Formats: sequence, C-alpha cells, structure tokens
Amino acid sequence: DRGSLQVNEVVFSPSESHCATCGEDGSVRVWSLASLELVIQFQVLNQSCLCLAWSPPACGRPEQQRLAAGYSDGTLRLFSISRTAMELKMRPHPSALTAVAFSTDGQTVLSGDKDGLVAVSRPCTGMTFRVLSDHRGAPISTIQVTSKEYADLGVQGTDLWLAASGDQRVSVWASDWLWNRCELLDWLSFPTTAVLETQDHQPPALAAFCPWDRLLLVHAGLGVHKEVTVYSLRQKQVVERISLPFFAISLSLSPGAHLLAIGFAECLLRLVDCALGTAQDFAGHGDAVHLCRFTPSARLLFTVAYNEILVWEVTSH
Repeated sequence: DRGSLQVNEVVFSPSESHCATCGEDGSVRVWSLASLELVIQFQVLNQSCLCLAWSPPACGRPEQQRLAAGYSDGTLRLFSISRTAMELKMRPHPSALTAVAFSTDGQTVLSGDKDGLVAVSRPCTGMTFRVLSDHRGAPISTIQVTSKEYADLGVQGTDLWLAASGDQRVSVWASDWLWNRCELLDWLSFPTTAVLETQDHQPPALAAFCPWDRLLLVHAGLGVHKEVTVYSLRQKQVVERISLPFFAISLSLSPGAHLLAIGFAECLLRLVDCALGTAQDFAGHGDAVHLCRFTPSARLLFTVAYNEILVWEVTSH
C-alpha cells in the first residue's frame, strides 16, 4: 500500500522485549517483539520522524527506558516508555535531524543533521553543550556509539563513536562526556563516483563498528567499486574488501556470528559470513531494502522495504 508512509528506522530494547519504528508520518511506534503487536504510539503532526535510538543497556531499569527521536524540523524528542509520555523536546539543529544515538551511559545524546552538523546534548538539562561542524556541507547519515577501554588507541575516553556523511567521509572520535572530553581519532575519506541521474536511491554513507572487533570499522557507500571495506583503526588502513553485486543502501552487523547484512535498491538482501567468506542472497522484498537491523541477540534480522517490515530468523551454521 503506497498510501502508507515509509518506515525510517527500527531499533530494539536492550532486553529485546520490544522494538520501535519511526516513519515519514511523524509516528514513533513501540511493538512487542513476541507478538509483534503495537503497544504504544507517539504521534507528532506535520513532521517526519527521520531517526530513532533506544536508550542503552546502562539504562536497565524500566523507568529509565527512553526513545530519542529526530524530526524534519530539527527537533529532538525524548519519550519515556514506562510513562508513555514525551519527557523532553529541544531543538539542537536548524535543519532536519537525520541521525541520533545515545552515549554508552545513556546520559548524552548525539544527533546529526542534513547540513552536516553534529550536536551533543544532555537530556537531564535540556542543553546542547557542543556542536561539531567537521562534516558541514553533507548530510549525516549515520552516528554509532560503542564502548571503549579507557586508554585504548592511546586516547582517554569511555566511548568510541563515528559519524558518516553523504560525501563518503567518516570521522571517528573518543569521548568522555562526563568531563566534556572529545578527541578526533581518525578521519576517513572514501573515493566516490558520479551519481547516475536515474537512480532513485543514492547510496548513503554506511559505517559501523565491527561487533566482534570494535577497532575494525566497516564502510559501504557510493565508491568507485561496489564493495564493503573493512578498515583497521589500529593499523590505520583498509584490511579487507568484500565485493558486492550492487551499491549497498543499508547495512547491519550481527553481534553474534560474524555476519553482515546488506540491502540493495534492487530489492535484494545479501548475508555475508565474514568467517567463512560466503554470501547468500534473499529475494522477497517489493521495494529497495533501505534498512537492515540485527536484534541485540542476533537471533532475528529486521529488513525494511518502504513500509514493509520483514522479520528473518537467523540460524547459526
């Protein structure tokens, strides 16, 4: 049904009891993962909800569970799951908010916008205390945060995080927001190729830390070659290239087995086993596979094609 509007993100509660989706119609919906029934819906009128994050495992108690949602007017809203209420609305960006993530302790929210700015905000005060403009001029397509050994890579910080922008550049940072400490660790510029005018889906810049080795970074996008590159933050170089049949438009890494899920505009999903070096393709989508998301346990994979969500059971080999 093309009258229904696109699903823009799928996120999961750390315990995997629930998932949440956000859409072009301004809705944020929370679903029971066991029954796939709608439990809560938060609606914002006349706005698109473009990105969504669920508070991390550090916020383990039910009353600490929150969703951070970013909207097309530059606003960031925090919703309490237990109270089914909006707790905070702030406007850290002058333009549409395109990526959002929590710090590992859940006390700080990082958000990126369509103009390439990254804002760092503290929900408890409702204040944005830092804005990074390193990616200015290209939309932020991904922000991802992972935990870090404090002195790893020779810099101090509790969090390792990345931002990727539409010009295929990725910045990697170490931060300790409690002390307002943030340091640029690496800056990657991947060569790009000219965009075909006929393409409906221009491949975004996709980047993610490798769950089985957080000092490896996986990148895919509109490069010279159709491929996924694996970059080592230790060695400061590309250590592996995985060729693809098409340009990737979505990416997810399994926190369990060494699996890579890749979605294509050609209505295809590919599962790559990085340990065995094998790949398997799956049809069944009626549109471009613009989202792939493994659940925290890696037992399920959610894929989204426009407004259609497919749930796959991931079996270990």
